[in-house]
Amino acid sequence: MRNLLVFIFILSLTSCEYFNVKKTSSEAILKEELQTFNWNDVDEYPSFSECDSSHTKGARTLCFQETITTHITNYLQKERFVVTQDIDDTIVLQFQVSKSGNLLLLQAEIDSLTTQEIPNIKRLLNNSLDALPKIYPAIKRGQQVTTEFKLPIVIHVD
Repeated sequence: MRNLLVFIFILSLTSCEYFNVKKTSSEAILKEELQTFNWNDVDEYPSFSECDSSHTKGARTLCFQETITTHITNYLQKERFVVTQDIDDTIVLQFQVSKSGNLLLLQAEIDSLTTQEIPNIKRLLNNSLDALPKIYPAIKRGQQVTTEFKLPIVIHVD
């Protein structure tokens, strides 16, 4: 009986893994945390001061998009276009808002007919974006981050 107790005692001491403590490095914790991020979403989208009254993220995003669209549309409506063919086009603008709040037009998908009829359309789009009010950058986990957006703009000229 005594041999059995000694055997069980030695077995319990040598086979118990509960006393082993795994050491976790800060790099491993950081790597695991970075994998759980949703990199395609931000906590707060870029905004203008007039969008501050919107309380939800969706409302702020919509306000931001509508402000840019309205601004570009109003800017283009002030211009006088003489065209030989009717233009009914949707221009897709891809732009970037830097973490300092600067807006940069990365790409504009413009139909060839629109480019042919309004050759300075890209310059007009850049000028309209330069005239925008101050943009507050997007925020992710308390830090200002750079974001990219695509925004369709409808052009209709008779």
